[in-house]
Amino acid sequence: MDVNGRVALVTGAASGIGKSCAIELLNQGAKVSVCDTDLDGGEKLVEALSTEHGKDYVIFCQCDVTDYSQFEESFQTTIATFGHIDIVINNAAIMNDRFWELEVDINVNGVIRGTLLAQRFMGTDRGGRGGIVVNIGSDVSINPYASVPIYSATKAAIVNFTRAFGHQYHVDLSGVKVMALCPSESKLVRDVRKKLLWARYEDAWRRDVASSVPQGPEHVAKALLHILNTGKSGSIWMIEEDQPPHEINFPKY
Repeated sequence: MDVNGRVALVTGAASGIGKSCAIELLNQGAKVSVCDTDLDGGEKLVEALSTEHGKDYVIFCQCDVTDYSQFEESFQTTIATFGHIDIVINNAAIMNDRFWELEVDINVNGVIRGTLLAQRFMGTDRGGRGGIVVNIGSDVSINPYASVPIYSATKAAIVNFTRAFGHQYHVDLSGVKVMALCPSESKLVRDVRKKLLWARYEDAWRRDVASSVPQGPEHVAKALLHILNTGKSGSIWMIEEDQPPHEINFPKY
């Protein structure tokens, strides 16, 4: 999909990977709905982006992906502003095994809510134009970390959910393609001990990330553009070091 002239909704877009994805999409000519719980950060970002790209190209929607009504309202506001949605990036996530119920609700349920809302508002069977959903996973989606077992499980769930919902069966029904992008985890996590199930897991965390080469958010955003342009529905893409994303092949047993 050529993103020029398209409309994208990005969750967790006030900072980090989501922010870089929103900027890259705008740079490529897309209109973007920046969705985040961070009202102050989101509004400041949109103000800056509006100055650069124009007020007709970017909006902010305060959106908690654990709140279905608020998430639904973000879709409705985006459509009311731009007329339709072509791309949904389910990026919002946290890593905090100590608050694992919230972690599951954001990382797993939030992605499910976002994908189902995309099916509802973009699906050709519902009067939509079709489109693409990209779920942001992690390298732990494929290679789990012993130090964050619950977080690893949430990111692994994204892979099978994406592979199943991205099956051609669903594409034929709705015209909505679903893919996943899995960048490496950052070694530089603030107060990591407070985010592990037990503080004693810190040594395991350091071992887990020792060989990890995290990508900058801008590199992940470039990878997003690559899979939007070339990826097929149901595909899972890994980013390693500073290389372009590569598709993971899953053997059938």
